[in-house]
Amino acid sequence: MVISTTSSERGGQVNSTFASRYVRNALPKFEMPETSIPKDAAYQIIKDELMLDGNPRLNLASFVTTWMEPECDQLIMASLNKNYVDMDEYPVTTELQNRCVNIIANLFNAPLGDGETAVGVGTVGSSEAMMLAGLAFKRKWQQKRKAEGKPYDKPNMVTGANVQVCWEKFARYFEVDLKEVKLSEGYYVMDPVKAVEMVDENTICVAAILGSTLTGEFEDVKLLNDLLTQKNKEKGWDTPIHVDAASGGFIAPFLYPDLEWDFRLPLVKSINVSGHKYGLVYAGVGWVVWRSKEDLPDELVFHINYLGSDQPTFTLNFSKGSSQIIAQYYQFIRLGFEGYKNVMENCMENTRFLREGLEKTGRFEIVSKDIGVPLVAFSLKDSSKHTVFEISDSLRKFGWIVPAYTMPANAEHIAVLRVVVREDFSRGLAERLISDIIKVVKETDTLPSRISTKTAHVTATVDEVVRISEGAVKPAKKSVEEIEQEITRRWKGIVDGKKRGVC
Repeated sequence: MVISTTSSERGGQVNSTFASRYVRNALPKFEMPETSIPKDAAYQIIKDELMLDGNPRLNLASFVTTWMEPECDQLIMASLNKNYVDMDEYPVTTELQNRCVNIIANLFNAPLGDGETAVGVGTVGSSEAMMLAGLAFKRKWQQKRKAEGKPYDKPNMVTGANVQVCWEKFARYFEVDLKEVKLSEGYYVMDPVKAVEMVDENTICVAAILGSTLTGEFEDVKLLNDLLTQKNKEKGWDTPIHVDAASGGFIAPFLYPDLEWDFRLPLVKSINVSGHKYGLVYAGVGWVVWRSKEDLPDELVFHINYLGSDQPTFTLNFSKGSSQIIAQYYQFIRLGFEGYKNVMENCMENTRFLREGLEKTGRFEIVSKDIGVPLVAFSLKDSSKHTVFEISDSLRKFGWIVPAYTMPANAEHIAVLRVVVREDFSRGLAERLISDIIKVVKETDTLPSRISTKTAHVTATVDEVVRISEGAVKPAKKSVEEIEQEITRRWKGIVDGKKRGVC
């Protein structure tokens, strides 16, 4: 949810574009109207307001699926009125969810025996999924500490500073200290060596990311597992690993089958993945699966006798729609392993095409890696006069939504643009985007530098000036690098708090 805020006064009104055809009287914006209006009028008013939303297909900031086949759209519409939690009333929907959990668990190489079913659940996105996993780790750690007669009031977890904001939410909401491995220029993911050094007896888990939202890069879960195994052995601990595979979980099995990041590694106890990202389903559906039943404490599972039968449940949410669960199952059986592999390979081909096109301009430095989520993160080679934020803003006039943001702690001076390549981002769209970026860069070159004036305004502080006679103040001379860092800090102040919400 978003905390409700408005920039308008309470007396604001909504007017219909076609008032003479539908309704003559304006409607209050923040209060329920006294009377009903025709359905055509309600539809038209809302449709008109939504015209100024961005085009989802051109929203290159988002990892979230923006296109599905018409047949799946029909299944979604047919199931919108089904409440997923009514398991006894909709047993087939529950069965489809269980099939999805087992398909994902097998895809992630869960060590299931013959006839053994996987342990997992469908969620409202990966945020809920990782919070459920975090709660399981916290409770397991507390149980062990209690049994040993040791304090259990100061749990912590280790992550990289590149984690998505949902991890910060978990830490704050459920009172877990978040220990972040800081980034460095040129290395924008968690360093496994530094992460393991931060682990102590109060660490409930180390969270690794398979597909950083900043650069799409996969963290080295295999090295993390090996280093943590060694430390556990030395200290007598059993600190586990959670893999946040929100973006990469439906990519790695198809493009990098030999990459060891999943349940093949003994310390990986749970994995979350977003069905609404490269699982190819509309928002919002996520999944979390556990290695075994022992990794999910029984006391967290509720048994509810709600509408006639026992319903075991482990979720933060209760009522939710069934449509995304059904859509996920449709994609699994419709595409199969071959189909998903084809989609991901096509995404990577378009990613390479876009990257090569940007490199040919000679104006950009590619920050993202070849292996990872299909996206291109890139920075300006020379940002002494103009910034990536100006390019992002200018691309809006062509309809493109391309985010610009600064990196987290210890790399804040690096500002990048990022393009996420989804299934519906075709080669033709990639060609058009490259062409429009070239136009924007050429146009920006003709404009006066916005950095010089903004920097003078922002940085002329008492500590940074040379005072001369009669109280006059002259800004201290700055190097190009200092100017770049100053303007980056200014823009960071504008986008602060959003850089981890760029997914």
